[in-house]
Amino acid sequence: MKYLFSLNFLLIGLSLHFMQFDLFSKWHIKSGYPFLMAGPCSAESADQVLTVARELKKTQVHLFRAGVWKPRTRPNSFEGAGEEGLKWIQAAKVETGLPTTVEVASPAHVELALKYGVDVLWIGARTMVSPFTVQSIADSLRGINIPVIVKNPVNPDIDLWIGGIERIYNNGITQLAAIHRGFSTYDKSKYRNKPLWEIPLELKRRFPDLPLLCDPSHIGGKRELLLPLSQKALDLNFDGLMFEVHSSPDEAMSDAQQQITPKDFAGLLNQFVIRKRNAEDSVAYSSLEELRFIIDKLDEHLLETLNERMTYSEKIGAFKKENDIAIFQPERWNDIITRVKFIAAEKKLSEDIVLKIFDFIQKESIRKQSKVMYGGSVESKQKI
Repeated sequence: MKYLFSLNFLLIGLSLHFMQFDLFSKWHIKSGYPFLMAGPCSAESADQVLTVARELKKTQVHLFRAGVWKPRTRPNSFEGAGEEGLKWIQAAKVETGLPTTVEVASPAHVELALKYGVDVLWIGARTMVSPFTVQSIADSLRGINIPVIVKNPVNPDIDLWIGGIERIYNNGITQLAAIHRGFSTYDKSKYRNKPLWEIPLELKRRFPDLPLLCDPSHIGGKRELLLPLSQKALDLNFDGLMFEVHSSPDEAMSDAQQQITPKDFAGLLNQFVIRKRNAEDSVAYSSLEELRFIIDKLDEHLLETLNERMTYSEKIGAFKKENDIAIFQPERWNDIITRVKFIAAEKKLSEDIVLKIFDFIQKESIRKQSKVMYGGSVESKQKI
């Protein structure tokens, strides 16, 4: 995954960085930590929606969610109750007082959601893959003061995620938040959607004022994964969580395996370990600073070592050029991989992480050698 700034993206980043994103106070919704959104995957009936809302009212939930338009993979599946479902959600809001949110995927959805008093809109992962669709939704929001939550696109593309947020912001919506719901991948995993935590954390690093929530229901796809995923998100300092809660999960018309009952949801909340969000709040902060100082010095040493390694890569490149030797030597690369895997195991380091690091090192080494070999633009020569 590349996180390189283009000039255009840098300008985008600066415009977003100087905005004050405020998920809580600007919504006029009672807030707390963690910020909690919960409700059924799909609004299936007036009774189901009201039953779940009543139970969630007894918990710490800040925002009631329910889907009325469901983007299904195959036709002839349950695709939501549509406008009728909005009537059920509105009735639940009137009785319980819980603010509401629904997913919208078109300007027509936005119009209907506003008609029935929905408090917060969210844009789903499948919608996020189409800049044209996101732009049409953004344009329909111009002049409307309503909070919008933007889920990550199904594919692991941070620039696409940020682009969607920017499109909404450019139309005057400043009450913005992001939701991490995992990413679709072809390789097998215990998760429905791989967390790839490094992507939402990079989003948070670039835009620390943008509230970031986690959707463990869609990441895990299974009830038993909700607790560890939720705790992981809290430990990574996410601002809140989004859950799918159903009165009869096993009978749900969509995403049955990942939904839980209101009772189980309340029990789940009681198991969370809530840690200090800011290290400065700890009485032992000075000790932490000492450890961080050591880490900083080790990082400097790593970079100095990496710089030295790349210097030798350039020397190797010069040798190969002088002796007409091809840049990439598969046998040598295999030897390196075998050796670092052995060392990783010996040092009890993650083999996956070590291999990723050396993959980047190898690519940079080839770039350095190519620059020496061609004596000019590496990029132009690599196209030959």
